[in-house]
Amino acid sequence: MKLQLLAAIALATPLLFTSSVRAGNPQDLQKLLSTGECIRCDLSKANLSGAHLIGADLRGSKLQGANLVGANLEGADLTGANLAGANLTSAYVTNVNLKQANLNGVNFTGATINDSNVYQASMNDLNLTDAKIFNTGIGIGGEDAEIPDWK
Repeated sequence: MKLQLLAAIALATPLLFTSSVRAGNPQDLQKLLSTGECIRCDLSKANLSGAHLIGADLRGSKLQGANLVGANLEGADLTGANLAGANLTSAYVTNVNLKQANLNGVNFTGATINDSNVYQASMNDLNLTDAKIFNTGIGIGGEDAEIPDWK
């Protein structure tokens, strides 16, 4: 009986010390959280839910599949960042530089997006359900969207 208990504890112990925050590189995540800067970092699949990333410098970083639910990204620089498949539900995206970013498959449900730069960003399959978008080059369209005749 004691041997079985010791074996169970030995198997479960690593689970007790794993963090709920997982990122491609845990040192990069720590750097971002302590300095607000992480250029070309691997933060793929990081749990940044509710994080205050105001003014964060994330140029060229990998954020594929990251959880940014309810995060505040006001003034953040995500130039050239890869956010493919990231979850930005209810995120606050104001004055964010997303120039040349990969936003394919990003979930912006209920997000507030104001005055953000999306020049040359890739934006396929965005989820914009209930998103509030102002002064940002993101729109709902497609093959059947009406294009005004400006002639």
